[in-house]
Amino acid sequence: MFSSSFFLFTLSILVVLFFSTSAISLTAQSPINVWPKPRKFSWPQPQTILLSPNFTVSSPHHGYLTPAVNRYLRQVLTEHHRPLITPAVNLTPAPPLQILTISVADLSAPLHHGVNESYTLVIPTVGDGTATMTAETAWGAMRGLETFSQLVWGDPSRVAAGVYILDFPIFEHRGVMLDTSRNFYGVEDILRTIGAMSANKLNVFHWHITDSQSFPLVLPSEPDLAGKGSYGSEMQYSPEDVRRVVEFGLEHGVRVLPEVDMPGHTGSWAEAYPEIMTCANMFWWPAGSEWADRLASEPGTGHLNPLNPRTYQVVKNVIHDIATMFPEPFYHAGADEIIPGCWKSDPSIQTFLENNGTLSQLLQIFVNSTFPYIVSLDRSVVYWEDVLLDANIKVNPSILPPENTILQTWNTGPTNTKKIVASGYRAIVSSADFYYLDCGHGGFVGNDSLYDQLPGSDLGNGGSWCGPFKTWQTIYNYDITYGLSKEEAKLVLGGEVALWSEQADPTVLDSRIWPRASAMAESLWSGNRDETGIKRFAEATDRLNEWRHRMVARGVGAEPIQPLWCIRNPGFCNTVNPL
Repeated sequence: MFSSSFFLFTLSILVVLFFSTSAISLTAQSPINVWPKPRKFSWPQPQTILLSPNFTVSSPHHGYLTPAVNRYLRQVLTEHHRPLITPAVNLTPAPPLQILTISVADLSAPLHHGVNESYTLVIPTVGDGTATMTAETAWGAMRGLETFSQLVWGDPSRVAAGVYILDFPIFEHRGVMLDTSRNFYGVEDILRTIGAMSANKLNVFHWHITDSQSFPLVLPSEPDLAGKGSYGSEMQYSPEDVRRVVEFGLEHGVRVLPEVDMPGHTGSWAEAYPEIMTCANMFWWPAGSEWADRLASEPGTGHLNPLNPRTYQVVKNVIHDIATMFPEPFYHAGADEIIPGCWKSDPSIQTFLENNGTLSQLLQIFVNSTFPYIVSLDRSVVYWEDVLLDANIKVNPSILPPENTILQTWNTGPTNTKKIVASGYRAIVSSADFYYLDCGHGGFVGNDSLYDQLPGSDLGNGGSWCGPFKTWQTIYNYDITYGLSKEEAKLVLGGEVALWSEQADPTVLDSRIWPRASAMAESLWSGNRDETGIKRFAEATDRLNEWRHRMVARGVGAEPIQPLWCIRNPGFCNTVNPL
């Protein structure tokens, strides 16, 4: 184990190398592709050397780094990746690369928010056949291993030589949110997603496990929630399934952040506990009623009743089991989209309101009864922005201390991000205008007259409330700290793309997420601008084509972003005119 001072010394040496050599410009196309693009990449004289058939990796033993080393060793020895365009780089007669030696300064650092993910990588052109990597933590070493794997290609395998890399992320929270309630995803689908996230240097799998449509998570203290609220025994996640997902995440450097949304989005609880519910199993938007009087914003009704003491017995069992099953220090408690009509339909709540109570007070009762308990379990609580920003039902900020609270924003783009950080709260950005991957596929409700219009009618966004479709360019170009001061920007932890599953299931999972999540991955890791401050989405196109090709070869069904003709005719698919 190397000390932190040695690690910093190594970094300083590499920084000198970067600025004292004629390094390839960050805006120039390298003969090879690394995604996301490293922060500092120096390759003064592009060339390659063979990778020895007996190549190996030497690293300190670590419960999760060691499996990662073994996984990457198998990959670089067997992948034999064939790039879409053969890299124009010479193979030198130097001896093959025999070993990659990894040094880690702090092997005890846990995979928590803010962990150091930096690494350096040096692959010499000549010498004793040894490449070196230094990292502050095991998790940084995993990021470096992914980069190394992308520098290897061909049959026989060759590796870029004369390369110096210094790399670390801009944002510490880089995630994908997946909704597994509206449609079910098997464990293998989730593991494949986490594996692809790791390859893109994304580090948070936000698991929106339950919602009004189904409750697939089997909880030891409350087995009836899944027993009666899931789509069936074959569409449940057992404690062993959760353990497998969490361990797989740790082996890939990906935190698993659980969300059991409440007190809204809880209709699936009604089969087990109808007595603690309001408006459960009712039609979501009664005929003849105004939108403001709906019971839910989409089919699937039900809110927990904050006035029923039994509610908190069940809720605290749920929270305790979640905290036990998931070691992640962040706990996502939801609290979005409280619909006034649902609570107003309940007689006990009607009486509360008649006695001058308010719906915001109801939510405050619920939060006051659950937030302290979550914090007592040594968790920071993540809520959707609605808990403070909803126009109708929200709590007083005084009950949510910023040191224990993180808000995830999804409405009105940078406007709500600004409101959150200006109030002193940390923010996770998931703006529906940029980061919602389900948008642009129309609505899912049946008997919708929107689709029976005369030719030439304005169909708006085609029935998709958050349309249009969010292209990879839209995602890549979004600056999540737009409009913020430097101090406010420090409160933005990062971002997450989100796949809500009303119209998604395992058959389209990969293509809905990838490679659009890759676009966010690079934007949050090394930025979307070159060293002159110009957006680099044009330069990124060819690189993303190649990266998508490699992901597909690795078993991820990422959708194409261009015809193959464009890749084989560089520059001919660009536009040189403003559109």
